[in-house]
Amino acid sequence: MQHIIYKGAKIAFSDEGKGTAIVLLHGFLENSTMWDEIKPALLKRNRVVCIDLLGHGQTECMGYVHTMELMAETIEAVLQHLKIRKIILVGHSLGGYVALALAERYPDAIKGLVLLNSTTRADSNERKLLRDRAIQAVHGNYENLVRMSISNLFRPKSRTLFTTEITAVKKEALQTPIQGYVAAQEGMKLREDREVLLNFSPYKKLMFIAKKDPILNFEAALSQVEGTEVQKIILPDGHMSHIENKDAVIEGLLKFIKTC
Repeated sequence: MQHIIYKGAKIAFSDEGKGTAIVLLHGFLENSTMWDEIKPALLKRNRVVCIDLLGHGQTECMGYVHTMELMAETIEAVLQHLKIRKIILVGHSLGGYVALALAERYPDAIKGLVLLNSTTRADSNERKLLRDRAIQAVHGNYENLVRMSISNLFRPKSRTLFTTEITAVKKEALQTPIQGYVAAQEGMKLREDREVLLNFSPYKKLMFIAKKDPILNFEAALSQVEGTEVQKIILPDGHMSHIENKDAVIEGLLKFIKTC
């Protein structure tokens, strides 16, 4: 991993390969290692940049609220450092929220936008309440909270099929400091609705939607792309499609990249 300093914080990233620039943004309690099984296929013909979001992986925290806009600023700072002007942007969950903020802020830089197990919509009141409860619980037993949070991202059947992978995800998640956990939760709670980008943006768009996603309602996710030109790929399992449906994700990404 390389890094830059932005507003006093270290922002970590990797930069590999040549060709069209693909920027991969991980989800909450994840980091750039989540893409390790996806990157090799993309690197055959593309330049791949993975960035650790604020308070995750090797990237430091920047205060106690990491808004999607602030995280998007750090992505732009890395791209400027690398002198990359055009990108295909792929975001998983929280990474998708950051990708949307970046696409709204710098639309001319976007060749394609992929939301993997993510949504354009703001938090519901119920979801905000759940985030508040998680923030209150974080100072109790952080390790148990994180382990339970990770397990709940997978479809019950997947928890048996992918025990090794889930153990690895939990290990990486526990590297996230409490400050990073809280700041990301606060930022997600505040994020704006950006569904308009699905209808009124010039670049290609793709959404991976999982039928058994325990975090994002399947029907609500489908309704976002109805009547739009957004491509969609329906997957059968849970919120961690890069693990539960890895081959389908890789195939879908490769096909999409060719159209951008």
